[in-house]
Amino acid sequence: MDALERCGLRGKRTRIVELYTSPPAGATVVCADELGPVIPRTFPPAPGWSPDGHRIKNEIDYSRGPQKTWVYGGLRVRDGQELTMTATSRNSAFYRQFLQLVEGANPVGDIYVITDNLSSHNSVSTRTWLEAHPRIRLRHVFIPVGACWLNLQEGWWRIFRRTAMAGRSFGDRGHITHATEVATAQLNTRARPWICG
Repeated sequence: MDALERCGLRGKRTRIVELYTSPPAGATVVCADELGPVIPRTFPPAPGWSPDGHRIKNEIDYSRGPQKTWVYGGLRVRDGQELTMTATSRNSAFYRQFLQLVEGANPVGDIYVITDNLSSHNSVSTRTWLEAHPRIRLRHVFIPVGACWLNLQEGWWRIFRRTAMAGRSFGDRGHITHATEVATAQLNTRARPWICG
């Protein structure tokens, strides 16, 4: 028995990969995560290569000002369609609102939401809401700590940042929301199934 088996991680990783490769019949697998905080500012151009062959480095600009915005995202693995929502905070109330959007976009069958074990995802209020919710087929599958690469939403965020934010200036929260909506719509027009492997 190796270290992963002793601490129970091998089984969790295997279950997530099985949900990606062969989900239960009629079930939908959605990878969920939050990006942020995104703040109104000018984002540098996407990194590239200088004329003399060196990688261009961008300065990191990080802040948690009053205009911070969080982007909630859910990637439906079977067809690559993304659902996004912006919010002023990352908390249980906004996470439940996001789960309602996920449910509305997937009206039939079980929904497996693969996400990290953030406090708002596993809070008492979120668990109570899931238990009292009429559709009890919305199930969380938490990825192991330190295995964020198992969440395919992380890969989508990279594409999203390049599409929605690179080289852009945001004056306020509304501009961030608009850029999120436009980028999500553009990326969904060319969406393809996400393959784990």
